[in-house]
Order: sequence, then structure tokens, then C-alpha cells
Amino acid sequence: MKRVLVAGAGPVGLSAAAALHAAGVPVTVLEAEPRLPENLRASTFQPPTLDLLERFGAAQKLIDMGRIARKVQYRDRAGWVAELDFGVLAHDTKHPYRVQCEQFRLNQVLAALLPDVRYGAEVAGVAQDADGVTVTLASGESLGGDYLIGADGARSRVREAIGIALEGFTWPERFLVASTPFAFEKVIAGLCDVSYFADPQEWFFLLRVRDVWRVMFPTRAEEADDAILSDAAIQARLQRVHPGVEYEIVHRTLYSVHQRVAQTYRNGRVFLAGDAAHLNNPLGGMGMNGGIHDAFNLAQKLLSGDLDAYERQRRPVALEYVNTITIANKRNLEMRDADAQRRWRAELERAMADRAAEREYMLKISMIASLRKYECA
Repeated sequence: MKRVLVAGAGPVGLSAAAALHAAGVPVTVLEAEPRLPENLRASTFQPPTLDLLERFGAAQKLIDMGRIARKVQYRDRAGWVAELDFGVLAHDTKHPYRVQCEQFRLNQVLAALLPDVRYGAEVAGVAQDADGVTVTLASGESLGGDYLIGADGARSRVREAIGIALEGFTWPERFLVASTPFAFEKVIAGLCDVSYFADPQEWFFLLRVRDVWRVMFPTRAEEADDAILSDAAIQARLQRVHPGVEYEIVHRTLYSVHQRVAQTYRNGRVFLAGDAAHLNNPLGGMGMNGGIHDAFNLAQKLLSGDLDAYERQRRPVALEYVNTITIANKRNLEMRDADAQRRWRAELERAMADRAAEREYMLKISMIASLRKYECA
């Protein structure tokens, strides 16, 4: 191949570029921002993602910069706790744990491997024919290549340029994430680094990275942005996690939450990956990881020439696996129906009581199961 163009210098675009570059394929990464994005949204790296990134030495660097989470908990405010251990996956992965680390740190590791990452390079147009694809930048410059990978996020200019619809729905509520250095592990007994708290009034999620806890809450559809993001409102929400503390807030983000999948992942020589191809709510840490899995799969297909297999293998993961699990995760946390709640808790308690059942459950939530099921399609 003469060159592959990649739109987007996030974890998905850079993973695809790194895999192609390692195989000797010339790659140019086009990033609209003036510097490497330091997006804080995703911070969970699943076991099979770490296995894939190991080939670049990136897995160990993430471990060194982040925090290993060996267990996951499901709780409620009344004291119920279900705890599951990634250690049951010791024979299924080299990394039987999650690593909690901000996604921009992976971007830095991968970008350092690549000789041609261009910043301030916003895609304005895409054209293609039987011989190649041409990208026109907002600056007026044009670049040609054999293929283009659109990994430029939820508002993908590449997806827009090639006319592919993003089908699905957007949740009425948005999610708030507040980061604080407060030591929740010292005041909540037995707290794991990844802990979901079910509550039909206001669930929340605690996730620990190296220096801070990230706390996620749903917001009400009628709440105004300024009100949600105010110090007073965030403090009030955190009081319901643990009262009597004046919390230091080091970061806050409010974002819309979608469950959407692109109508197709390919138009001729142009492919979509990551958020450009699929969006899901973040409960379960599957969005970025699924995008990185897209990236490695697509790089392999470009190298082998089996281009049709990319969509055949990866689109069902978003439709049948990630959407299904992440929607269920949200509904379980906010569940009001007592019978449904009992069934969910019984499933978790069976997994705790039986090692084979626990392994099956962890294969699913770690995304190992999705790779095994769909990669042979």
C-alpha cells in the first residue's frame, strides 16, 4: 500500500495507525486539534485490550501510569455488595484485570511511535475512486492514500462526508463525571476500585485512577448545564455518596449519552471505527475498548485484503453485544421493579458462588467473549 490516511489522533485512530506502521505500511494521521487531545472521558482498559496493546509495550506503560483493578463490585446504598474477580480469567488473558488510566496517556504512548501525525488538520471533504481516496483539509490542502480510516469521534466529519447515518437513540438524561482526590476507600468499607451503586432515585459509579476517584451520576433532563456543573450542585451530589465532606473537585464533565451504530462501517475505500462507527453509554467501560478492537481488526483486514470481513465481524459487536450489555447495565442500576431487581442480584450471587459461572460472567463484561464470538464470523 502507498499510504493509509487516518482521521483522528485518539486511542482508536492511533491504535490502527500503530498496527499498520508496525507492519511497514506508510500511515498519515490527521488530527483537527492543534495538539494531541487530552480527553478524560474513557479510563478503563479491558483485559483483551491490554493483550492487543502489549505488542507496542503500551500495556505495561498504562499499568505504570494507571491503577490495576482486579475486582468489580455492585452495591446499593443499604449495604448489599456483590464482588467479582477478574482473576478467574487467568487462563483466558495475559492481563486478568482492568487497568484504570486516562485515555490521553495511551494517545501519548502511541503517537510517539508514529512518524507522521499532523495537527490542525481538519477533514473538510472526502473523495474516492477505484484507485484511491483523497482527503481535503479545511486549510485547502489535499492528501491521497489507498484507504481512509474515519476514527474522528462521535461528530465524525468522515462519516458525514461519505453519507453514512448513525442509527439509534440518545438517552434523555446526561451523565456528570466529577473527579476528586478524596479517599473514598477509607470511608466505604471494602470498596473496590470499580464499584457501581444501584439506586432507583440516583445511582452512581465510583472508579479510581492513579490520583483521583472519578464519580459518575445521571442528571435529570430538565436540569440546566450551568446548574449541574456548579460547585454547589456537585457538592450536593457527592454528599449523597459520603456526607460531611467539603470535596475538592479537580475535574468535571457533562455529556450526552447515546446508543447508536453506523448504518454501515464501510463505503468503498473509507472505513469507520470507534465512536465514528458506534456510541454507547459508558457503564461497563466498553466504548473505547470496542473502538480499539475495531482498530486492530481493521488494520489486520487492510493487511490481508479481506476487507468485507471487517464490518461482518465488528458491527454485530456494537449491535448485539455492547449495546445490549451497556443498556442492561444502566437499567440494572436504576431498576425500580422489585422482581427484576431480585433476578439481577440472583445472577450476580450465582456468579459469586460458582467459579464457572463467575468466569462466564467475567468473560462477558471483560469483552473477551465478544472477540471470541465475532472474530470468526
